[in-house]
Amino acid sequence: MSSPRSWSRALRRPRSPRGWVVVIAAVFAVLQLANITGRDTPDTKNYLSYALSLSGDSKHEAAARTIDYACASRASVARRNQAVDVVRFHRASPTRRVVEECRRAEWRGVSARLAAGQTAGRTVPFMPPRFMRIFEVRPGYPVLLVPFVTVLGVTWGLWVSSVLVTVAGGVLVFLVLRTLRTSTGAALTGQALFYVLPCGTTAMRPMTEGLMMTVTLAALWGCALLLEGRVRAGTWLVGGSLAVLFTVKHSQALFLGLCLAAVCALDLVRRRRWDGPLRTLGVVAGCAALGTVLLAKVLHYPSESESLQDLLTGHFSRPDRARPWPEFFHLESAFWIEWLRRQLWEPLFLAAVLASGWGALRRHRAFAPFLLAAALTGVLNQAGHPDINIWGDRLIVVLWLLPVVGLPLLLDAVVRPGVRALSGAVPGPARRDAEVAR
Repeated sequence: MSSPRSWSRALRRPRSPRGWVVVIAAVFAVLQLANITGRDTPDTKNYLSYALSLSGDSKHEAAARTIDYACASRASVARRNQAVDVVRFHRASPTRRVVEECRRAEWRGVSARLAAGQTAGRTVPFMPPRFMRIFEVRPGYPVLLVPFVTVLGVTWGLWVSSVLVTVAGGVLVFLVLRTLRTSTGAALTGQALFYVLPCGTTAMRPMTEGLMMTVTLAALWGCALLLEGRVRAGTWLVGGSLAVLFTVKHSQALFLGLCLAAVCALDLVRRRRWDGPLRTLGVVAGCAALGTVLLAKVLHYPSESESLQDLLTGHFSRPDRARPWPEFFHLESAFWIEWLRRQLWEPLFLAAVLASGWGALRRHRAFAPFLLAAALTGVLNQAGHPDINIWGDRLIVVLWLLPVVGLPLLLDAVVRPGVRALSGAVPGPARRDAEVAR
């Protein structure tokens, strides 16, 4: 049996930054036990059925397990909602009714498509083939799910994988900030912000956005390493992240590659120097963007025109539009006017973005453009899907990485005003900053 002294040692405050990182991550994971089910979205069925197919399930088995999970989750939400409904709280639990209705509705569509011969690919045909093709070209997230759903089952496998992806994102925020030589407190603040802001909520949903943000943060860590003189490690990390991102969501890999390459090109033009680490990073990012375009064409991935038709036809439930681009641009302008109106109504997001951008430029002028470039990919992703009703703000969620990293940089600049802003005019060998809290 443990002695009282050992218990007091176990409960003592962590003395190292690593210990605090573990504590914050553990607290976040425990809090997520409050919502093991009910996080799924319509896209979850497609990714889950893909993973179950990769693990060896037949189409029918994958469909059965996916539908059971989706319907149980829907029933769980219905039961919780009824429990707090001031009119219906005293009625019998709706669980059985919701599950039966959900199963009938889902199997009706799936059975009809399977009978019609829609059996190609890894996903279960929950929607028309043209729509399912969008998910067929995103194997990265389903591959990640395979070991979890195989060992832990569907419900716990999806939950544990989401927790680990989200925890990894927070840890990467900490590593980015420490690489930029911020204080330990600021870096831990960034980790906590990733968990409590909408990026953490979205990352916990079983879909690609969580993994997409985590890989994007890995690329940002590579940029930070490069600026601190660790050129080889930083370049390999950025290139590897872009390669992984291609398997998760190739449009995000294209946006991030283009934005990082543009930052390097503009910086090289400003300095009129065509050598150094930034040139290497620019070449890697540019080649990744070009490779994404070429590989997508070789593999016959859905084109931008196909994505446009998906948007304007309600996931191909209506005939294709004859003149899609004028309609798209009209919708685009209307979307951003409405989006801005809503943001001005509740300006917390805009205030956080502006403050964090200023903080990043004030504390680390060399890294700030890379952070802004990564955040811009969220805007580009949303611009490609100007639909105000797509599950909240998940399409633009990458923009939240700007407050997650920028606000701690602003905090560090305010708390430690004596520390000079890091301009990073010429990336050189990594230097130890004696003022960074250990």
